[in-house]
Amino acid sequence: MKANLALLYTPYAFRRHGFRTIEELSRCLSPAEARDALFRSAASWQTEAASYWTEYSTYSIVRDCARAIRGMCGERATELSSFDFPGALFDLATAKDSMSLSPAFIADVTHILIGLERPSEVDIEAKEISTSGMSGRVAAVARTADLDRLWNGVEECMKRYGDGMSADSIKDQRKRRRAIQRKLGSSPVDWADWRWHASNALDDVESVSSVLNLTSEEASSLTRAQELGVPFAVTPYYASLISSDPASNLDAALRAQVLPPSDYVEAMSKLRKDKLAKLDFMLERDTSPVDLVTRRYPAIAILKPFNACPQICVYCQRNWEIDSAMAPDALAGLSKIEEACRWIEAHPAIREILITGGEPLAMDDDILGRIMGLLAANPRIDVIRIGTRAIVTMPMRITEKLTRILASFRKPGIRDVCVMTHVQHPREVTPELAGAVDRLKRAGISVYNQMVFTFFVSRRFEASGLRMLLRRCGIDPYYTFVPKGKEETSAYRVPIARILQEQKEEARLLPGTRRTDTPVYNVPGLGKSYLRAFQHRDLVSILPDGSRVYEFHPWEKNISRQRSYVGKDVPILEYLNRLASNGEDISDYSSIWYYF
Repeated sequence: MKANLALLYTPYAFRRHGFRTIEELSRCLSPAEARDALFRSAASWQTEAASYWTEYSTYSIVRDCARAIRGMCGERATELSSFDFPGALFDLATAKDSMSLSPAFIADVTHILIGLERPSEVDIEAKEISTSGMSGRVAAVARTADLDRLWNGVEECMKRYGDGMSADSIKDQRKRRRAIQRKLGSSPVDWADWRWHASNALDDVESVSSVLNLTSEEASSLTRAQELGVPFAVTPYYASLISSDPASNLDAALRAQVLPPSDYVEAMSKLRKDKLAKLDFMLERDTSPVDLVTRRYPAIAILKPFNACPQICVYCQRNWEIDSAMAPDALAGLSKIEEACRWIEAHPAIREILITGGEPLAMDDDILGRIMGLLAANPRIDVIRIGTRAIVTMPMRITEKLTRILASFRKPGIRDVCVMTHVQHPREVTPELAGAVDRLKRAGISVYNQMVFTFFVSRRFEASGLRMLLRRCGIDPYYTFVPKGKEETSAYRVPIARILQEQKEEARLLPGTRRTDTPVYNVPGLGKSYLRAFQHRDLVSILPDGSRVYEFHPWEKNISRQRSYVGKDVPILEYLNRLASNGEDISDYSSIWYYF
């Protein structure tokens, strides 16, 4: 497969496909006439398919492509996207002004029209069922053979990515740990103390390069970040999980977590000049009724008492609030915290609190216990969550004392305490992480995971491998987030179509307890919009650069009146080109075009 797929998608190549829909548009006399013709054509193809294609998977491709085209034909779609999609197809059909349409646009339209007119040509993973014409035990045995073959293929895919629990990985982790201890002059006693990791976060070029083998690009980007005051940090423990050979590409997801790329650094340096207006992507300023509190839903609120982390995740939702690792003024004053808790108590609809930040487990036990005590004194609060990545970045933080403190606020039938964490890749799952989770579970504290589906964890069955490991450790998959549409983190974004494809073709093959996570798009100022069903969003256009434009429906839909949110996605062709450049066989992703 060619690395640069753009060469395959030109206006000339598009017209050579001989699509009947395009031929009909070429006979139109105006864009307005073409809009009506495009709508009618999509509807007629779906009607014809209903009687012609008896195989459901083939008919469903026609149905979904027809729905996508019809949705992009309305005047409202043009208004929302500020682009006339039917008019662009009219230009392509009549060879007028089509040079402004990128290969990514032409690629998306090409595949949609193939799905509409020639669905049998679509290369999908679905295989013929071997039990056709069978019944009873004979069918059951044949079906079992099919399922065995299917799962063997899944396991082969997951093996590609490795994990932190294998004997070889553990051996390498211990070797890396000893090397880091020598570099930093620490002892095994230091290593076992979370405070040492928090206070020795690697947050400058010299310290990071002393323990990590950086590529020239990584070193240059970190140097630039330091010059511009863009913060970065990694704990010594997490650094021990990162391979000494960056060329292996085994730890790309881990490196991407903590080593900011150059485009991120440059964008952040500009945007940080007006952080509140430009970096607060989720519009927390509009949902913060009092300092330290964010509220987007009726019965839950967020409390942020500590505004720093020992490790800074590049694509963090709150990267705009973090000035440095473990900043000395990160902890809010007690009076501010008490004021926030009084505000929460004054709103009895709030039943659940998420303590997050920053990293709340970077606070000392006594301070955390005091805050939880303030919340527990409110008789209406029946669940307290702790949002933390310490389980991944310094698992030794989950001490017996901490678990006793957390467990002391559990009152079965009255109040529960749970932990929300963020494990991103199988290589972050280590014996230390498993031990930390075990301590929490033995204290009766449930642990849930929220994964961000970034480019670096988006290969076939990569996220599935993580889910399989999480349940073995006692962690329940909870959310899979679409990466934010933030300017500075564009390198981390993945098309929504890939997330939908992953959920249907990969996650769906896992046992039920391994696929409990729900894919969501976090709508600025509103909250989570689910992706499982098309009723939660509409595809309204495909822009000239190939970006799909979606209208996300607010969670209040059918509950209260609220404006929708229009967001621009990542061009699918651009994503596939990146996969190809990383050595992926993009034919494995061929059905991505048919997820909307």
